[in-house]
Amino acid sequence: MDAFDEDAEPFDLTDDLEDDADDDEYDDLEEATEDDVDLVVALYREDGQAVAVPLEVELANDLDELMEQLRRLPGDSGADGWVAIGGDVFVICRVRGRTVEVLLNDVTAALDWPIARDVVDYLGEDVAEDDDPAPIGDLEIYAASGLGAFEMEAIVTDYEADAYDQLAAIARKLRVEDEFLAAADEFGG
Repeated sequence: MDAFDEDAEPFDLTDDLEDDADDDEYDDLEEATEDDVDLVVALYREDGQAVAVPLEVELANDLDELMEQLRRLPGDSGADGWVAIGGDVFVICRVRGRTVEVLLNDVTAALDWPIARDVVDYLGEDVAEDDDPAPIGDLEIYAASGLGAFEMEAIVTDYEADAYDQLAAIARKLRVEDEFLAAADEFGG
């Protein structure tokens, strides 16, 4: 039997409690409802042709599940999921095999929406209530398609614009606007 060590340092459980309190703060986020979600669509190329399809509204609340659904699509080089919530928040998630890139237009959205919080967590970043709106993630997500970081940042940081309109501008630059708009209409219909 081990002897009691009188010189041992006492356990300090307060750090663990503070960490748990921080986690609990974000566990209370309410999921986006059907009324909150503007769109959830997937975009990919099949046999070189652009395809856009609406996805289930529930995917607007769970980045991991969105990634899983994107992996199931038959894209030639992966698939992209575009989510818009509440008129002013959007997430782009690009899945190519095991490679995942994400972009959130406003880091402060992580204080309100679960999928935005998922993006911040996925990127290993933190967000505070006094943070200013700013994009987080890969602004070069479409650089290989001709939409560079500078141009993407100009679209993403136009906080007066509706998230739907921002995504439509990105689709226009990527030359998939017609497919995007059709899928967005079908999602809303």
